[in-house]
Amino acid sequence: MRIALDAMGGDHGPAPNVGGARLALAAAPDLTVVLVGDQAQIEPLLAAAGVPAGRAEIVHAPVTVEMKEKPAEAMRRKPDSSVFRCWQLMAEGAVDGLVSAGNTGAVVAGGLKSRRFLKCVHRPGIATVMPTAKGRCVIMDVGANVFPKPRHLLEYGAMGAVFARHMLGIERPSIGLMNVGEEEGKGHELVQKTYELFRTGPLKDRFLGNIEGRDIHRGAVDVVVTDGFTGNVVLKLSEGVSEFVLGLVGQEVIGALTTEREAAALALKGLIAKYHYSAFGGAPLLGVEGVCVICHGSSKDKAISNALGAAAQDVRVKLNEKIVAELEALPPSEE
Repeated sequence: MRIALDAMGGDHGPAPNVGGARLALAAAPDLTVVLVGDQAQIEPLLAAAGVPAGRAEIVHAPVTVEMKEKPAEAMRRKPDSSVFRCWQLMAEGAVDGLVSAGNTGAVVAGGLKSRRFLKCVHRPGIATVMPTAKGRCVIMDVGANVFPKPRHLLEYGAMGAVFARHMLGIERPSIGLMNVGEEEGKGHELVQKTYELFRTGPLKDRFLGNIEGRDIHRGAVDVVVTDGFTGNVVLKLSEGVSEFVLGLVGQEVIGALTTEREAAALALKGLIAKYHYSAFGGAPLLGVEGVCVICHGSSKDKAISNALGAAAQDVRVKLNEKIVAELEALPPSEE
């Protein structure tokens, strides 16, 4: 399979993207990575990485969308930038998916502009994996759709459940709706209407009702459904708390130990490896034809490699076909 990689995306330029491609190719014999970006910068990095001939290709796209640029302006002024060129390649059928650590808004905008949505999908959404006390859960949406309709959230529950089942190995994923309280009737009109769609539709047997923010890391449900604004706040807050707590443990606890310091340091390293965002690589934009995985802007080699691996696995398990089959079971939309 062929996955396009936005080689210019991210805070650190093409180096970690090329390094991540090298790791991913070593782990997946069936993978070819198409590096999209400035050929003059990519070629020497690729040569130094020792990537086997024929396993990586370069598509020249010297223009880059900066992290702080507004997506709409970037699409207008930089249609040939690396991230939009990745979308063009996927629309042309030249690649099976794309991975980018670049401007998230631009990545999503490229997908929305293509209008190549899966059958029965009204708005794509970003799903992200979070660690919990019981394993892992999926939260959707975390930034693509800040003004969703109830139908969109119902579809996110269905898509998130398919992702949890086939990518995380959760046999029968449970679904919860993010709200300000667990009781039925809580929240604003959007969540109240969404609650009714879940309660009365085909997903009712898996719907556990409303959940609160504190329930996420407790592992109360396997799929958390919310709007993109709330989901993004939850995601960034969780990242910040995780970094703060792990840093505090490293400074205060291990620093105070006088014996068994090496064992404690190894334990902390394992904890960071499990809970750091790089362990999951990236967040898929579900609902579009093809595969799109969005990485953290600070991603290094390992995170990029994991994201490429996740994109390849999406293709292998035919995730989109399974999503369409799940959505076709929902009642017709009134939109």
